[in-house]
Amino acid sequence: MKRQLLTSPAFLRSAKRYFKKHPGGAPELEVLLECLAADAFAPALRTHKLKGPLAGSWAASGGYDLRVVFRVTKHKGQTAIGLEAVGTHDEVY
Repeated sequence: MKRQLLTSPAFLRSAKRYFKKHPGGAPELEVLLECLAADAFAPALRTHKLKGPLAGSWAASGGYDLRVVFRVTKHKGQTAIGLEAVGTHDEVY
């Protein structure tokens, strides 16, 4: 069952920054988001819980240096994925 992906304004801003630095990164991000919607905890995504200021959020990896930070949330009675940030390891942590 695919989960709905909800974008936040912060996610959209970080996506713009990511695409400015990595103009060819769209296909990699698209695959990551499709996998995230299908199963956020698939082993290939190396999903892990975050600590510190990002406590309560999760991070998923797509490729060598692509990360998406998200929260599992409810939306219209269904479990959804709230996207918070995208970028390289150093940009999102």
